[in-house]
Amino acid sequence: MLILMKVPYSINKEVKILHESHTDPKYGFYYNQRPIKELFQIGLINLDKPPRPSSHEVSAWVKKILKLTKVGHGGTLDPQVTGVLPILLEKATKITELIQESPKEYIGIMELHQDTTETKIQHIFSLFKGTIYQKPPVKSAVKRRLRTRKIYDLELLELEGRYVLFRVKCESGTYVRKLCYDIGLVLGTGAHMRELRRTKSGIFHENNSITLQQLYDAAYYYFEENNSEYLKKIIIPIEFALKDYPWIFIRDNAVNAITYGAALTAPGIVALTKDIKPNKWVVIGTLKGEAVALAIAHYKSQEIETMKKGIVAQPKHVIMSRDIYPKTW
Repeated sequence: MLILMKVPYSINKEVKILHESHTDPKYGFYYNQRPIKELFQIGLINLDKPPRPSSHEVSAWVKKILKLTKVGHGGTLDPQVTGVLPILLEKATKITELIQESPKEYIGIMELHQDTTETKIQHIFSLFKGTIYQKPPVKSAVKRRLRTRKIYDLELLELEGRYVLFRVKCESGTYVRKLCYDIGLVLGTGAHMRELRRTKSGIFHENNSITLQQLYDAAYYYFEENNSEYLKKIIIPIEFALKDYPWIFIRDNAVNAITYGAALTAPGIVALTKDIKPNKWVVIGTLKGEAVALAIAHYKSQEIETMKKGIVAQPKHVIMSRDIYPKTW
């Protein structure tokens, strides 16, 4: 069988094939053809968090609904804040750090304590774009120390009386409540955040998020009626969350060693993307497009292409279970 590259979710990157190889259909699954039990182990859910419960409570409910042993979430939302909350299932929790660090986008309502003009608000918003200093509020999950965060975009959508509808795209860990307070200080009016909704978290968008009720209904069909159709539409393969990262595709006979923690050496590589950089994350994947591990690259793509031997990347988080592929070492 000739090489059959299965690039996860059309990652829109040029993949350079270094060697001809093949993948045996007896081992593993094409990333988008996994059975539901496999999705339970390395899947994600783009959940629309409702108001009032904490992110931790929502994760616990998902764990109970799907009868899992381990569930995590990709970025805390305050109880009253709604919107995109990526949920990571079982082994997918190993990429929690990457999901939490991705940029976030919110739409919110800020209430001013005095009247002002739209022109002045637009001007002050422009001052807050870029790197800002923030000290987390008293009620926060982190240590209260001054730190920097990036505001990628801050847009005034509508002004009605003292209510300001705005959109902000920011670095992970930005406290939008504190941002509203600081904007009020600079405006000279005072302000506080009244409502907030997360519309994006990295590549996850509210347009294709699902509610807890939808998840519960899909789980009912699976556990009570043995119908996995609806859950398969809800649970996303882990590769979706990794599509923007550099990839290295490896031979079938190199997969099992990686799952045991072995370093990736040059002879095991079949293809790679052209955006690999030293000391940065790279995804090690099979020829079926399955994510095997997250690793730290030692060289850039152009250097790896010419290597005949030597360690190319060191796995840090192994995603695939052991012994799915044959042991050849």
